[in-house]
Amino acid sequence: MTQSKVFINLGDESTAPGVTLQSEQMLDMNFDLQPTLQNDDAILIPLQVGDFETLFALASDAAIWAQHPNRDRYKKEVFRTFFEGAIQSRGAFLIVDKHSGKAVGSTRFYDFDGESGSIFIGYTFYARSHWGTGLNASVKRLMLDYAFRSVSKVFFHIGSENTRSQIAISRIGAQKVAEQEVVYFGEPTRLNFVYQIDRRNWPALSIKTKTT
Repeated sequence: MTQSKVFINLGDESTAPGVTLQSEQMLDMNFDLQPTLQNDDAILIPLQVGDFETLFALASDAAIWAQHPNRDRYKKEVFRTFFEGAIQSRGAFLIVDKHSGKAVGSTRFYDFDGESGSIFIGYTFYARSHWGTGLNASVKRLMLDYAFRSVSKVFFHIGSENTRSQIAISRIGAQKVAEQEVVYFGEPTRLNFVYQIDRRNWPALSIKTKTT
């Protein structure tokens, strides 16, 4: 069944602790993986087939992938496989810098589990022009604020050699909980570290990420 897309503004006035959280017994079993989300810094737009060239123009920078598990994604034929997996996931987004109106990267929700009340956020990359700008933390807050309306746990797969992303995810309060061999769409299996944030801890962590 096709779900209608919803537009949700999660600006500063809506982020934790102002978000009304559901109880563990009221988790949403119909979690929409691909709404349109926005805050003061970014707009997350559902990824479309026609976005390939726009996104590859960013992804063709080999330095972006230097620490990622699959480092050849700067090559067009390899990125095409990555992009196809993103489209098929039905949870991928084009990240748009709200200030410039330009596309600057991609991310996605995936592996929603209604029984355990959990979901993953990952497959994230940004143009190097937006590294160290605070945009990643802002987008993570946006996605976490939305996810925690419906789930109790959010997980992240981070490549075992991707120290930059491990540091970044730790800064927003995620804790390493496991190591896992991840099967990628059309790409080799790679070792990833699994990080977790619990909903009960998110209000305090969200405030901390705004001040660091």
